[in-house]
Amino acid sequence: MATKRTIEKSQPKLIPWIGNLSQAPWWAIIILLLGVLIVYFIVTAPAYQDAFLFLIAGLELTVSVTIISFSLALILGLIAGLGRVSKNVVFYTIATLYVEVIRGIPMLILIIYFAYVVTPLILTLLHWVGDTTLQSVTSGFLAQWAASLADINIQDVDLKIRAIVGLAFGYGAYEAEVFRAGIESITRGQMEAARSLGMSYFKAMRYVILPQAVRRVLPPLGNDFISMLKDSSLISILAVRDLTHLGKLNRARTFRTFETWNTVAFLYLCMTLLLSIGVRTLERRMSSDK
Repeated sequence: MATKRTIEKSQPKLIPWIGNLSQAPWWAIIILLLGVLIVYFIVTAPAYQDAFLFLIAGLELTVSVTIISFSLALILGLIAGLGRVSKNVVFYTIATLYVEVIRGIPMLILIIYFAYVVTPLILTLLHWVGDTTLQSVTSGFLAQWAASLADINIQDVDLKIRAIVGLAFGYGAYEAEVFRAGIESITRGQMEAARSLGMSYFKAMRYVILPQAVRRVLPPLGNDFISMLKDSSLISILAVRDLTHLGKLNRARTFRTFETWNTVAFLYLCMTLLLSIGVRTLERRMSSDK
């Protein structure tokens, strides 16, 4: 017995292409049209051209900060992720403490904290080490090294570096959970089989578990990279001349609020959409390989 849905499908439509319209990705079409409109304004409108040219330097800095911060976050995340699955109590406790504390603090607070609290504390420690060394050593390379430590000033540490460290430590905790989930998704029998072949725990993790885990966590890592690209706008609080901060400066110097923030939003959207397409392509390829 034919259902209502099959009867509707079998009946000819008055306008044949109306069904195809309902299946079209309208959200993508709308974004594309808005992007074409902004590009048209950038090409033809002087206010948009001026904003675009002014923001290019900030775009480059945003990309570089994101790449460097995410690379450091991957290293921290891998180490902490290994600690989260470790049977060593000390290693597990330190990794878990790092993950739970960092994930419980907003990213903006982390960036400010590392810039204005952690950095002065580290410099104070370096000054103490330098002064202590100079009291016992008066000549030679060690004395020169100690003097250089004692002479480091807070102004010598670029705010861009502080922002990178804050972002890296913040996202390292999230990447740790991604790596932990990837490692735990590998069946325990593979580790047992590797150990039975004479491999140590570290060799089995390096040559058997991690290659499979990294392959599985690539899509989540790609999504986190996109999130970091957007969260990199938070470093503007440190007056780092990224895309967002240059947007503030351009609005202040031209009083063109509408054109400035339209261009800033368009540039961020272009980057995130391109990265999203790359992540989806990677996910489809990985699902087809299974």
